[in-house]
Amino acid sequence: MSIDGRVARRMWHQLEPIHAALYFSPQAFEEAAAIGYDVESRWPSYFAYRTAPLGHAGTNLAFATYYSFSPQTIAEHVPAVWDTATPEQVLEARHRAVDRTYRALLGDKAGQIAEAAELARQAAESVTVAGRPLAAANLDLPWPDEPHLVLWHAATLLREHRGDGHLVALQAAELDPCESLVSFAAIGAAPAANFAGRGWSEDDWAAAQDRLAGRGLVDAAGQATDAGRELRDQVERMTDVLAAEPWRQFGEQRADRLAQLIQPVLGAVFEAGILPMTSTLGIATVKAPD
Repeated sequence: MSIDGRVARRMWHQLEPIHAALYFSPQAFEEAAAIGYDVESRWPSYFAYRTAPLGHAGTNLAFATYYSFSPQTIAEHVPAVWDTATPEQVLEARHRAVDRTYRALLGDKAGQIAEAAELARQAAESVTVAGRPLAAANLDLPWPDEPHLVLWHAATLLREHRGDGHLVALQAAELDPCESLVSFAAIGAAPAANFAGRGWSEDDWAAAQDRLAGRGLVDAAGQATDAGRELRDQVERMTDVLAAEPWRQFGEQRADRLAQLIQPVLGAVFEAGILPMTSTLGIATVKAPD
């Protein structure tokens, strides 16, 4: 892997938890409930918060950009989420949720991350968005003023930029939405049960597993073969390559500095116990190749 690819992989591991806190924090659920969402499940607020930058998105646009969720699950939530609140109202609630979440996590240190926020913004503003719908939609939003909000917005831009590229890598590997999850579970990166919320039925999962077996990518027990592991490694490598551009422009030295500066923020996120096990986020489960 190139230096740029390694930097992209490492910085994804650093920035993903900062972005993902939105979908799990108590403050985020409170803000979602305040505008009318059912928060017994995390999915209504998740789909609303993450999809809102796209505007009044419909089922097909959401399915295209989310990819690994079943069409039925997408259709349950989108466009129904806009019956509860408009995308503009959701974005306002998202802003409040991130603000409250990070003020609670960082306390009086929330204003002390200005250098980290500025560096993260520089990296995020260097992305190109051709073929990157979620990154482009978030880049179109105005930048907030407070450092902790700037840091979150930058982490979100970079995360969605990488995610958009990951879908390209999956398609290049000829892995359809369900197969992308089955092949990921097959290499032991995450238990299959972690993907229950994506909405694929047992029959869907079994059919995808059969298709992968027909290509020699999994064995009779559903475990990845050497060819299956190699293909998933190729997907991750291509994802890193496609995510490398902003880091190539940013430079390894500044990336190292940013990684150093955000350690207190990461520490606060993990110490608070907001996030589920890292495997559910795909973090620290796919080892970067040497």
